[in-house]
Amino acid sequence: MTEATTKLVATPGQTIGPFYGYALPFEKGHELVHRAHAGSIRLHGVVSDGHGEPIPDSMLEIWQADEHGKISRKDGSLVRDDHTFTGWGRVAVDNVGHYTFTTVNPGPTEEGKAPFILLTVFARGLLNRLFTRIYLPEDTEALANDPLLSSLPEDRRRTLIATREENGDLRFDIRLQGANETVFLTYPGA
Repeated sequence: MTEATTKLVATPGQTIGPFYGYALPFEKGHELVHRAHAGSIRLHGVVSDGHGEPIPDSMLEIWQADEHGKISRKDGSLVRDDHTFTGWGRVAVDNVGHYTFTTVNPGPTEEGKAPFILLTVFARGLLNRLFTRIYLPEDTEALANDPLLSSLPEDRRRTLIATREENGDLRFDIRLQGANETVFLTYPGA
């Protein structure tokens, strides 16, 4: 068989499973800013399956703009120095499916745009990671004009909007299947 006639087939993604804990988590991975940082918030929630049961062996990554809507271009996002905002974090959920990030409210990347946090989910039973967005609940006009949110029915749209708690923190629960399943996105080539 020659190179010209051989067709290569992509290999499937692999379930992240319990073995990821060896190499992927890192010190302060959940801390995009130090909790003492002015404007810091806690983004937290629970990852659950189609029956509403917590998934204790999942891992999450977030990517976001800073509070001014600027995307960080700094190298070294794995190095946490307690003052440089890198816009990226990774955390394993605890044994009851709960996760916590310390971050800031992202600003809009363009005037009038709804600010959001990108979220990636790795978990048992997933052959490939899942992508979604976490929108802030306050700017209802920007939310109403967001192309992604406007393309969804109201009940599905709500699965992408976080809840603001009394202390200013954000709660965002992730449901992988079933009633109130979080809307997941597909990106070409990902």
